[in-house]
Amino acid sequence: MTLLADYYVPGLHVEDHSIAVPLDWTGHEPGRGFDGESLSLFYRVVTAPDHIHDDLPLLVYLQGGPGGESPRPLDPTSDGWIAEAIKHFRVILPDQRGTGRSNRVDTQVMTRLADGGARVQADYLKKFLADSIVRDFEHLRRTEFRGAQWVTLGQSYGGFLTLTYLSLYPQGITASFTCGGIPHVPADAVEVYEHTFPRMVKKTTQFYERYPQDRERVAVIADHLAAGNVTLPNGDPFTVERLQCLGSDFGMKPSFERVHWILDSAFLDGDGSASADSPLSDEFRSKVEIATSSRPLYWPLQEFIYANGEMDEPIRWAAQRVRDTKPEFNADVRPLNFTGEAIFPWMFEQERALRPFKPAMDLLMEDTHFGVIYDEAQLQRNEVPLQAAVYFDDMYVDSGMQLDTLSRVGNSHYWTTNEFEHDGNHGDRVFKHLYEEALNRGDLAGLF
Repeated sequence: MTLLADYYVPGLHVEDHSIAVPLDWTGHEPGRGFDGESLSLFYRVVTAPDHIHDDLPLLVYLQGGPGGESPRPLDPTSDGWIAEAIKHFRVILPDQRGTGRSNRVDTQVMTRLADGGARVQADYLKKFLADSIVRDFEHLRRTEFRGAQWVTLGQSYGGFLTLTYLSLYPQGITASFTCGGIPHVPADAVEVYEHTFPRMVKKTTQFYERYPQDRERVAVIADHLAAGNVTLPNGDPFTVERLQCLGSDFGMKPSFERVHWILDSAFLDGDGSASADSPLSDEFRSKVEIATSSRPLYWPLQEFIYANGEMDEPIRWAAQRVRDTKPEFNADVRPLNFTGEAIFPWMFEQERALRPFKPAMDLLMEDTHFGVIYDEAQLQRNEVPLQAAVYFDDMYVDSGMQLDTLSRVGNSHYWTTNEFEHDGNHGDRVFKHLYEEALNRGDLAGLF
């Protein structure tokens, strides 16, 4: 393996590595040589200091997103599952292509590609979806880990990647764990948002019930914004729609509190109480900018994670089409409803960081040709043990749709709980519970 660095953080030994993978996997097979343009796939190997020289089985972490880099642990407890995993495994933390240190895609990259036109930009972005990500990981397994099978742990979008992995290369996996991340198969973006928007009404109601003073506060802020000419510190228009995006965090804990304290600093004059005569503070506008700005690939790829192979109809801004049928999300409705994890066309016009993506987005939203990410027949005959944590009240990935998919995936098991939100795996209990269930069932036999 190409070792870039070898060091410790408190309680962890860390190795940094990088290998080359094809930009375009067409015509190439993981584990073999390739020609043409390449990308760097960066990954870390993390172990407990007392296990550095032990021959432990491998666990590869499939990060959430899309567009999310692997965890940067401060110590074993900073991402709770790691503390449990390093007791049993050598943990592999890859940065998915286009994220972190794996040829990050951002505004600068898209601006450079603009010289070739929107089609070049669009075709480039399509190479950063699940079919390519999984082939990268399988190439890593076959080359740098000598073909040793590994266990996968998928968080959120990492669960989507898990089903892609089980569809394309099940022979590479001994067992899989997922947390809040079983997609509905067959995939349908409109169906996802038809479940999501009603849930956001409920989440917004719960937020106002917990912090009733914020009902008036949000209404007065929205009236300020509706009058126009308010900007965020980076120059983006500060609109009511941008304010509503604060709800995208409502599926995590303690998101209600995070949003409450952002709103607490909204008004400049007097004691900071809601006031139609007080300007909005610089601190508030800065906090909103940070809270509603996306990672570079997160919004551009958001709806295309539901694009599977040759599609009968284009995605065509699925979330916006569903929102258009929900007048309760209009900007003039009071109390104002927040929106969740959804992209809208205005984002690529108003947000400076997303504007270079707009020409490509306009093409991709009308595209019907994507790589195959799910093989329903293969999933039905799946033999790899799959243990899923399904959060009953999950705001982002509907639990009913998760259970429907799992009913048609061979050798799958699930644990349904309403004790955790979507980010439950970042605590110290979810992965431990899944691991012990799999161990007691014999799904990890032969690993230890």
